[in-house]
Amino acid sequence: MPAGMKPLEKFLKKQTTALTRAGGFVGGVTDKASGGTGASRRRASLSRVVPFFRETSPESGQAREVFSPDSEDPPSWPSATGTGLVSVPSSANGSGSGSGSGSGSGGGDVRSPSLSSDEQSSEASLITESSSSGGGGGGGGGGGTPLPPDTPENLTLAVLDSVAGKRHAHCKETLLDDFMLTHPIFLTADRFQQVLLQQFSLETEVKEGDGGGREAEDGGEEEEDDEGESDGTLDGVERKQAVLNVAFRYLDTYRELLQEEGERSNNFPKELYLCAVQELSRYPELVEDVLKLQRWTEILHCPSEEEKESRKKQVRPLFRHFRRIDACLQPREAFRGSDEIFCRVYTPDHSYVTIRSRLSCRVGEILALVREKLQYSEDQPVLPGHLILVAVTSAGEKAVFRPSDEAVFTTLGVNTHLFACEPSELDSLLPLPEEIHWTPGDSKLHDMSAEEVANQLVVFDWELFSCVHEVEFVCYVFHGEQSRWRPLNLELVLQRCSEVQHWVATEILQCQSLPKRIQLLRKFIKIAALCKQQQDLLSFLAVVLGLDNPAVSRLRLTWEGLPGKFRKQFQQFESIADPSRNHKSYRDLITSLRPPLIPFTPLLLKDLTFLHESCKTFHGDLVNFEKMHKVAEMVRMIRRYRSSQLAMDTETSPSHLQTKAYVRQLQVIDNQNLLFDMSCKLEPKDT
Repeated sequence: MPAGMKPLEKFLKKQTTALTRAGGFVGGVTDKASGGTGASRRRASLSRVVPFFRETSPESGQAREVFSPDSEDPPSWPSATGTGLVSVPSSANGSGSGSGSGSGSGGGDVRSPSLSSDEQSSEASLITESSSSGGGGGGGGGGGTPLPPDTPENLTLAVLDSVAGKRHAHCKETLLDDFMLTHPIFLTADRFQQVLLQQFSLETEVKEGDGGGREAEDGGEEEEDDEGESDGTLDGVERKQAVLNVAFRYLDTYRELLQEEGERSNNFPKELYLCAVQELSRYPELVEDVLKLQRWTEILHCPSEEEKESRKKQVRPLFRHFRRIDACLQPREAFRGSDEIFCRVYTPDHSYVTIRSRLSCRVGEILALVREKLQYSEDQPVLPGHLILVAVTSAGEKAVFRPSDEAVFTTLGVNTHLFACEPSELDSLLPLPEEIHWTPGDSKLHDMSAEEVANQLVVFDWELFSCVHEVEFVCYVFHGEQSRWRPLNLELVLQRCSEVQHWVATEILQCQSLPKRIQLLRKFIKIAALCKQQQDLLSFLAVVLGLDNPAVSRLRLTWEGLPGKFRKQFQQFESIADPSRNHKSYRDLITSLRPPLIPFTPLLLKDLTFLHESCKTFHGDLVNFEKMHKVAEMVRMIRRYRSSQLAMDTETSPSHLQTKAYVRQLQVIDNQNLLFDMSCKLEPKDT
């Protein structure tokens, strides 16, 4: 990874409808070391979320800040020196700042994404890189990571020592959790499984020679006196139990991923089980662990009846690419790559074929299904030649996918559709007519109560947020090994955030009557207040940012008709969305809340991305485990948000179901130029 990477803000300034690379959807930071494959490149979902960009008003030509980062010049990125350690303050209120003890050129200050600041340090919280002497083997102040930089294999051995209680026992659970959440960043799943199998099978005398040398090097003189007594015991039953405990944690954390990968990963618990059975005669203490391992083998090889039934469920449509009312009313469940979905793929004349495909399938497979459908289509007398798959936005922007790209469905924008065409037809592709034209009319929202709409927004957001596996947050930001785990559900949450923002603008701008438009404005402010009250900060900020859309905020007559009480309330909401001082108002608010709550997900990803790019993951062959600790801390924060269950409604009245269907299938316009045209027709510039 290059040492100096530009901040996330630079690319989040792009329009939410922009598709930023011709070879596919790439929003946010790309990993240049990944080789540019579709599987490893940055997904587009984050760049489609409105909040973090400066938008220019076609009316005035002036840049207007919607929810951009701090306006001052971005800080320079530090280059790792020494071992590349990072120290990030982790206090909830962010009033403190971290510092490192090492010297060198990498000691520059950069803005910390995870904290707000007090008056003295509002310009920047510190992420300071220190030398290896600053990392040490202990936790340090403020709950720092207990491990110094080391090779991936040695870190695995240190975790095993910790679980066995030999080293780092004071932070055993945190260390194990850090390692389990972040190890795919620096250690492939295959290699990790091999290390566990090797450690379980090591003979005592072999381990004594190797382990003693490593302990002497890492642990120093303090541990030497106890080493002689504990080596033999640790290399026997304690070592094997430690390996099994780490394996159980691994299987529990990555269960869905292992089920997705099939036989290749399922062989690991089977191989470990066979090794453990052979050791039972020597170590009868392992009997309970062997039985537990047997159950895990059965779980991965033979799914339960409930899981089988779940997989047999009808094919599920995604948000907008194939609508079905009965499906949208069902509680949202987590998507897996092996799930089958319905999707429409259009041709240049706007006819379409409906395909049934795995969510994670390659573009080449999608085109094969399309070709097969076209072959039997009466409207296609001549079989097309070479086909390409293109995503076309409502603004007419195009992005061509490569045949090797995978899981492209969840990367599509709100009103982005897939087209299959020959290369010569690429320039002739146009958005669907319904995406270009709009019809004025009264909103269905007039007949719905703000309370009911807000409740449905909160319930749906919670369903979506609950479907996101905590590992997806790491996989979305980091590249490489964890590309095996697709952040499908996280991308859908980001899509929903963008959708709600455009829904607010669409509903207001389609309303021709000034009194009704003022009424809608009041209703949306009330909906935002109710979402905030129910601790759904995703929809709360999405509604506020939708009202802050330049096409809506320019409606002077509409805003002047708003009662003063609502204006004051909206100003308070805007202050929470204020990005100054590293989003201090928002961070203060979320710190004061208790679970369950739904955070503003784009800001979480911004924080993780900043942490990832402000310091190196490796220095030579050594892993910067302090950085892994900070990443894991952010994931644990997300875990805390979901530590309590949100009470879900079960009402089934007709009006309730109507509102539920409306909220889950919002009709929006995401073309900013079209929204401005609608705005100028409602209130011309000279009004």
